[in-house]
Amino acid sequence: MKNSANLLLVDDDERLRTAAGKVLAAEGYRVVGAATGREALEKLKQAAFAVVVSDLRLPDLDGIALLKKVREQLPESEVVMITGHGSVENAVEAMRLGAYDFIQKPLDSAALLKTVAKALEKQRLTRENRQLRRQLEQRRGVEALIGDSPSMQGIKQLIRQIAPTDVNVLIQGESGTGKEIAADALHQLSGRHERSLVKISCAAIPETLLESELFGHERGAFTGAAATRPGKFELADGGTLMLDEIAEMSPQLQAKLLRVLQDGCFQRLGGTKDIHADVRLLCATHADIPKAIAAEKFRHDLYYRINTVQLVLPPLRERREDIPLLAGHFLQMFAGTMGKDVGAIAPAALDQLLAHSWPGNVRELNHVLQRAVALATGDTITDFAFAPTPTTGAANQETTSLGSGISIPIGTTVEAATRRLVQATIEKCAGNKLKAARLLGIPPRTMYRHFSGLDQ
Repeated sequence: MKNSANLLLVDDDERLRTAAGKVLAAEGYRVVGAATGREALEKLKQAAFAVVVSDLRLPDLDGIALLKKVREQLPESEVVMITGHGSVENAVEAMRLGAYDFIQKPLDSAALLKTVAKALEKQRLTRENRQLRRQLEQRRGVEALIGDSPSMQGIKQLIRQIAPTDVNVLIQGESGTGKEIAADALHQLSGRHERSLVKISCAAIPETLLESELFGHERGAFTGAAATRPGKFELADGGTLMLDEIAEMSPQLQAKLLRVLQDGCFQRLGGTKDIHADVRLLCATHADIPKAIAAEKFRHDLYYRINTVQLVLPPLRERREDIPLLAGHFLQMFAGTMGKDVGAIAPAALDQLLAHSWPGNVRELNHVLQRAVALATGDTITDFAFAPTPTTGAANQETTSLGSGISIPIGTTVEAATRRLVQATIEKCAGNKLKAARLLGIPPRTMYRHFSGLDQ
């Protein structure tokens, strides 16, 4: 047998139904017949059919009405209409409403088989496209965390492992390391991806309003509560809730959150009815929570509840090998959005990126590339400008207080003198070659290429 799909054949002409059924069955299809629209609807309740072949004119229910019912009950099924010569306009209308195709009477066996086969092929391609889109979304989930460094490969692998498990995750890392992107990836790869990912920043909302934002409120619960409003927990029901900067939440609200996580239900402000919400919780913070617990600013029992698995994103300065990849990504993105023909970064400019300390992490790199593309006048970026930061100021102060100089006897070769200066600078920088390169004003690549063994 070449085919095994279930087909529903609907026509009040018993001879046509029998003959067409034999033709289709000979090709291996499992054919179920129905003489009326009502009978067809009963068959649809009993089984799923890949293709429904129906006459446009039925004694009790026209084919258009049956088509609409099929689209409601079995949206993935394809419908092929049978029409007489005088009903072609109705058949075209049926196609506009979702029918795959129509065939005219008298039925031609070859045309019938060809149309059914093409309908099944369309169904298969639609299913495959849906699967491919799902796979693409999954790849986008972790690949949005750009980087091939060992630390980022480990982060991506951990996300793939824990995303489907539905456990609570605490995402930690400095500001700008990509905690929200990690949350997006965890949601996208979870079984909840078709429901909402609801995000709320605990630092951006005043404490007096945060409880209402989380749990909702009833009308009249407080001054200004003119209408009942659901909270983030309700909006995230069946999906994922991300609490960003959770360490900024007050201890009183932490206690209420803990009760919700323990009991699985809550009440809106001003309400008396228990509300249950099926929520997967992701929390993020750049704060040192163990230190906050020691200072009695964060509840240790809540910490254990939200920290089933911990995901720690590394700062950009600890994965500098990812900088060229990230810079290329942002360059392409901003050149496209700004409509500018900027496609390359000069080696000296890339050295600037590699030597920078990146206190703002990936977010800062994003802004640096955006500014560079906006100001670019050619197709290659030759220089980057970095916004002043407290870290930069500290670095400048350190540069001016490195201490005493070095003595180089007259007659020392330039090469030997240079190596001695470089070694002394590396020692003053505690072995940090990138920092030493910045102080000496030489590209980091030059440092690694010619002076890699000086601090060994």
